[in-house]
Amino acid sequence: MTIRSPGSTPLAEGRRRKRSGPCLEVRWRTPTATSSRWLGLLAAVGLAACAERPIPDAIAYAPRPDLVAPSPPARVAPPESEIDCLAKTIYFEARGEPQSGQRAVAAVVLNRVRSPDFPDTVCAVVHQGGEDTPDCQFSWWCDGLSDEPRDRKAWKKAQAIARVMLAGAKDPTHGALYFHHIRIRPYWSASLDRTTRIGRHIYYR
Repeated sequence: MTIRSPGSTPLAEGRRRKRSGPCLEVRWRTPTATSSRWLGLLAAVGLAACAERPIPDAIAYAPRPDLVAPSPPARVAPPESEIDCLAKTIYFEARGEPQSGQRAVAAVVLNRVRSPDFPDTVCAVVHQGGEDTPDCQFSWWCDGLSDEPRDRKAWKKAQAIARVMLAGAKDPTHGALYFHHIRIRPYWSASLDRTTRIGRHIYYR
């Protein structure tokens, strides 16, 4: 809006006296006789509006909800009991293996957790079949020996690998559900698909 004020001196073309914010923008130029009355009234109304509307220091623009990418679900930390069960499986089944071999053993446990053919928690998978039965799935759980780790360094490493694998690290076994040491050949291996060999273990699904 342009308002001319009686008696004002014209400014150079293009110069403005502006109020910051959403209120009235004013340009002063020499008025005509017929426009002075109306322009004076408009100026009064405009300035009153500015007085009633405080000028914000900053304007925050909220993005459209339909254009905002949804936040990823928060990852829930696994229970300590699950970490312990997985770490003990790594420790007792593969502590002599390189890190890749220890991760592979952990991956088999986690692949079973995700499979509908096995229990749905780490500890239930590890303990499946009972402690004193031929259906025992992991030898350390049913060998009759102590289940308390004695090698502190190897145990700390197994715990760290368990946490990494539970956090979603890549499966190096390509979906394996079974494994065995290279020195033995269990009867069931002939009926399964071999996925890989890592260290001294062969993996199947």
